[in-house]
Amino acid sequence: MSASLTRAKPERRIKASTIRLILSYAVVLIAALCSVFPLYYIFVTSLLTNRSAFDVVPHILPDWEWMNYVRAWTQAPWGRYFLNSIIVVICSILLTLTTTLLAGYAFGTMKFKGRKVLFMLILALIMIPSEAMLIPNYLIVSALNWMDTYQAQFVPFGVSISGIFLLRQFFLSLPPSLWEAAQIDGCTRFGFLWRVAAPLARPALVVIALQVFIASWNSFLWPYLVTNSDLFRPVEVGLRSFITAEGTDPTGLAAAASFTTLPILVIFLIAQKQFIEGISAGSVKG
Repeated sequence: MSASLTRAKPERRIKASTIRLILSYAVVLIAALCSVFPLYYIFVTSLLTNRSAFDVVPHILPDWEWMNYVRAWTQAPWGRYFLNSIIVVICSILLTLTTTLLAGYAFGTMKFKGRKVLFMLILALIMIPSEAMLIPNYLIVSALNWMDTYQAQFVPFGVSISGIFLLRQFFLSLPPSLWEAAQIDGCTRFGFLWRVAAPLARPALVVIALQVFIASWNSFLWPYLVTNSDLFRPVEVGLRSFITAEGTDPTGLAAAASFTTLPILVIFLIAQKQFIEGISAGSVKG
């Protein structure tokens, strides 16, 4: 009797662990489907005819109208839009990495009066909605005569609060012996940052660069407010060319959205390993 009971307990544990594993995979699968479905829906819509796009019942399979991509590309100056987005993204990444690296290094390695209070105030800025800063930023950009320029699109957002937090956590995890050894070799604070700390923080910097790239590439409202001509408009604002007074071109808009989303997918697939490593590196020490 006792032997049968002892055999039953491990079997129950195995069944319970199997059920938990199945549920975990099911949750991950559902989350993955929810994430991928919008992309699939855009792709299918981009290959439909204009008549099929307005059907009440959604289409699961496309009509393979590849000419929608040709029509979408020729409808707007996409070469200029892509160039503008690349310029803004590169400038945004360089500016944000510079300010974030310096701030994270200061909060993580240097001791000065009011450090904790200042850091908490910076973190509190996350609670302010970005929409609340639109009017102040717009007035500042207008006063500086930066309307319809590249710098108006990236300078107001040249600091990443989450990036400062991530780098601070990483620098807190560095052993003090590194700085002591650098001092013996005659290394200054800036030299230690450039030669030792920054190379070690490369995974975290990759994460910040990816976040800035995605946010800058997908930005629509702010560039739409501060740009007036195709000479400076990015790709997201260019998508609005498919919305006119006569109506919306759904297939052209979906086709344009497909090839404007492609760079983000490619960059993320290439750098996903560094992205995961950077997130892990920033959570070593609180």
